[in-house]
Amino acid sequence: MTKKKKPDNVVFDEETQRYDAALKPYATNVGAPKIEATDSLAWKKRSIHKVNQKMQTQYRELKAQYDKMMEEFEHNKLLFGAKFSFEPIVGQVYHLYKRENGVSFLSLIEPEYCNFDFLGSFYLNAELIWKKVNQDGGTDLL
Repeated sequence: MTKKKKPDNVVFDEETQRYDAALKPYATNVGAPKIEATDSLAWKKRSIHKVNQKMQTQYRELKAQYDKMMEEFEHNKLLFGAKFSFEPIVGQVYHLYKRENGVSFLSLIEPEYCNFDFLGSFYLNAELIWKKVNQDGGTDLL
């Protein structure tokens, strides 16, 4: 009791015991065009290059954010370690100085009116994080 094999050009589903050529998503007759795999090497190379560029850009952006965060951390560490005998007000600009003995302190007195070693101007934001004030009076908000 051997099964009779169908010719290669006949589309027959052994499981359902049905001819299902019309149900296939591709051409099944002998005169149909040959199915060939397209050369995707060029597309792969372009895609790899684009993905690498995107990853490098994201890495540089994250590294810049990290560097900025670490700089902000160092400023806050320095300012919270400085001497001051008042409670800083949120939004107010303060100036950081260093005495001859190496002790840093926070003051309201502007650098042009003070003879101590000026380290920078800072303001306390609403999140209680010290932000450096630029030379032009602007702040590093990001």
